[in-house]
Amino acid sequence: MNKSPSTGLRLASRWLARCGQGERLITFVAFMILVFVVFADVAVREISGTGLHWARQIGVYANLGVVMLGMGLASADAAHLRPRFADAWLPEAWAPALETLGQWLMAAFCAAFAAVAGSVVADSLIMQERSAVLRIVVWPFQALIPLAFGLAAIRHALFALYPPLRPSVPAPAEQGG
Repeated sequence: MNKSPSTGLRLASRWLARCGQGERLITFVAFMILVFVVFADVAVREISGTGLHWARQIGVYANLGVVMLGMGLASADAAHLRPRFADAWLPEAWAPALETLGQWLMAAFCAAFAAVAGSVVADSLIMQERSAVLRIVVWPFQALIPLAFGLAAIRHALFALYPPLRPSVPAPAEQGG
């Protein structure tokens, strides 16, 4: 079955949209958990003089979800940090090729980091490591790290393969800089 470039572009666009929806949903839920736990801990601390012993650990796990999946959302909108000091060092005509190279390098970095993080998660799973406070296994929370980097690797590879799917990079004035 021979797929035309436009079919690949449509499939990639659909995958990116669904991936972004999933990341937004999980990030939102994790943020709501974080807000609820912090609020409950503060409220209980003010009423009883002692907080919820498990609140910090749940907050850390929820924050992990917000940060890791928020990373993907930032790169999907070109809102991540990017140094611009060297932008004028090379001819402007090279910009499209350099952008594609940058996407491939980012995809490779994210894939490598996902592999290393996946190895750590596998070790935690095999050893059945548990949280000292909650007494639950930690690997499902750790799994957010290789998941986020794996999704970012796919996203940047698709941006390299299909330049029309790349988010537009805001001008420095739009970023407040």
